[in-house]
Amino acid sequence: MKISLTFAKVLSWIVTIIVPVVLTLLAVRIVMSPWYVELEYRTPFFPEDQYGFTREERLKYSKIAIAYLLNDADISFLGDLRFPEGQQAPDFSCQFMDDCTKFYNERELGHMLDVKIVVQEALKVLYAGVVILALLGAWAWFGKWWGIYLNGLRRGGWLTVILLGAIILFVLVAFGLIFVFFHEIFFASGTWTFYYSDSLIRMFPERFWRDTFLMVGGIAGGLGVALGLGLKKKKV
Repeated sequence: MKISLTFAKVLSWIVTIIVPVVLTLLAVRIVMSPWYVELEYRTPFFPEDQYGFTREERLKYSKIAIAYLLNDADISFLGDLRFPEGQQAPDFSCQFMDDCTKFYNERELGHMLDVKIVVQEALKVLYAGVVILALLGAWAWFGKWWGIYLNGLRRGGWLTVILLGAIILFVLVAFGLIFVFFHEIFFASGTWTFYYSDSLIRMFPERFWRDTFLMVGGIAGGLGVALGLGLKKKKV
């Protein structure tokens, strides 16, 4: 179905707006993979766990945490986990010995449930964005406004670079502020702060999250550059 040039340009700008969302969430999904924690825990000067987790133990339990966020299991997937034999909660604040052997306490389990909800909703947005771009692409091809569509993709690529570049710069300058801002947006106040002795902090210290923000920005920005440089501006 043919459409007017003006309407085609409006749809092209919708494409431009969708692209940064899709590329960013795609980068998040790429990072939520076993290869990333394998890489991250082996980066130079990555902080060791002051309470005694080995690298192998961190890798084991971090991969289980990632699997939980992506699968359909309920919170018992994490709630049933226990510390390796001979270990227990380092702060000894639990009332019963069985509680001391649980890998995650109730506060951590509550937060992981919240994180899973956010992740699952973000993935739905990613899949919806990909479908919309694909449908608009098919419409553009058969509707004879393919060049305008490609221009939208190209602009979206550069918009991604600009947005992610600004975020990366902010992370390098003031990571603490953006980390707090991010959590205040997606999680209820007070539900995402933990003790240094809690398993979540022992596995995922602040350095892990700083590097993760930079990795997501780098992947999404790289994809944006690929779109921006790979697609030549079309005359319409």
